Amino acid sequence: MSKEHWDKRFSDQDFVYGKNENEFLNKMSGILPASSQVGCFAEGEGRNAVFLAKQGHKVTAYDHSRVGLEKTKKLAEEKGVHVETVEMDLTEQKVEKGQFDAAVMIFGHVPEKDQPFLFDSMIGSLKPGGYLIVEVYSKDQLRYKSGGPDSEKLMYDPIDVLQWIKPYTCLHFYYGEEEVNEGKRHTGRGHVIQLVLKKVIES
Repeated sequence: MSKEHWDKRFSDQDFVYGKNENEFLNKMSGILPASSQVGCFAEGEGRNAVFLAKQGHKVTAYDHSRVGLEKTKKLAEEKGVHVETVEMDLTEQKVEKGQFDAAVMIFGHVPEKDQPFLFDSMIGSLKPGGYLIVEVYSKDQLRYKSGGPDSEKLMYDPIDVLQWIKPYTCLHFYYGEEEVNEGKRHTGRGHVIQLVLKKVIES
């Protein structure tokens, strides 16, 4: 989906996915070392970046919607924290390698052809031993009609995801139904892929 699409969606006066952090991220964030450097990919309006900043982490939010990043700054100011914001197209540009203790992507949906590039960028951005935390809708989500893109080609196949992360240590992988209630756009039971990876090469 285009920058214009997301600028239009995020121009809503409300935070369309809410101001509260994703539940899966909340559950998994305890694995992060104190004062981690964290990159939040396809971060949108900033709810997850702000949550992590409130935990004492140094957070950089990446998105190609300037409107979304402005709302990230607004929410961070409201919550009394700081989040760095970087406007970039994550399907065209890779983030600098080896800089983060953790990378997070919550419902960052890009075209199927660009998904390997995005995962490679996220994993590449991690320091050795760093963590990747991801929750996205699977291709089965279309029949649930509870949120997410309206095209299967913008969702994820679990076999693909497992292939992209194969060299590394997988700490958690889930493919199935989950309740997701976040703002106006994620409402009810859906079908997700959840992942926690540690950037340690499997022997």
